[in-house]
Amino acid sequence: MNRLYLIRSSLALIAACTSFAHAAGAPFPDRPIRMIAPSSAGGPVDVVTRTISQAYAETLGQQIVVDNRAGAAGLIGTETVAKATPDGYTLLFGFSGPLVIVPQLNATPAPYDSLKDFAPIALAATAPYVLLVNPGSPAKTVQELIALAKSQPDKLFYGSGGNGTGIHMAGELFNLMAGTRIVHVPFKGAAPATTALIAGEVNMMFNGLPGAVAHIKAGRVRALAMVSAKRSPLMPELPTAIEGGLPMEATGWYGVLAPRGTPQSVVAKLNAELNRALQTTALKERLAAQGTEIVGSTPAEFLAKIKEEWAKWGKVIAAAGLKQR
Repeated sequence: MNRLYLIRSSLALIAACTSFAHAAGAPFPDRPIRMIAPSSAGGPVDVVTRTISQAYAETLGQQIVVDNRAGAAGLIGTETVAKATPDGYTLLFGFSGPLVIVPQLNATPAPYDSLKDFAPIALAATAPYVLLVNPGSPAKTVQELIALAKSQPDKLFYGSGGNGTGIHMAGELFNLMAGTRIVHVPFKGAAPATTALIAGEVNMMFNGLPGAVAHIKAGRVRALAMVSAKRSPLMPELPTAIEGGLPMEATGWYGVLAPRGTPQSVVAKLNAELNRALQTTALKERLAAQGTEIVGSTPAEFLAKIKEEWAKWGKVIAAAGLKQR
């Protein structure tokens, strides 16, 4: 018998056995996982993505490679995961913009269905928004800001990280609930919007606490209220908007999702290990220092959260007439 034939046959048999072993339930994961972050590198979403992914890799016992796929307000990176092979090796670090806001804001349909094309793993964390004004503003409370805005309709401006971002929607929700007409000015990210606020180019903005706390403590901006259900442990002296007489709540959130069709056993493994990672002391301390709060959930609870947020911001978009044509 030809020796080359024997070698080729042996290699084919080894490959077949390896393939069968994987199909028969080889331990997951047995190779690195790619975590798609639909945001630019170095931004606040990216920082949280990498912080959580590092702890997640340790509990999974496998490397997690963060892959930044920014562009089209997060649609590009999110679509990448929606169309990836559903084997658990390509995950999405999702947040409100590309999952629940932009698909309802744009006239052109998103290239995925947020409620059908993903297998939610778990809600990982929340980052409460904070209402900021320029330190030279005469407004020192939420009610003083509302009075100032009503006295000058269409004369005050609020910055955001761009159309369809959570902090853009927070500004629109403020206008609706307070009965004000503060003009939206979109920037290419929360960082340049904050720079514009410090320079007095805009009068106010909403921002995630992780991206604002250093500026607040340095006196470069003035915080009027947390826009969350409760005060932040990082700034316990700062009241909520609810305490200030405006029953408004808007909070950024982050979670992990896989493509639709990912096996239930893989989803269960990913969920269990993510929740385990979220409970590690080191991760809790790192995120708390950023103003980010650990959550953790079941896949069903995370799906319910996405549906709840979809309905909430859909109503704001409709009421404010923001649907682009």
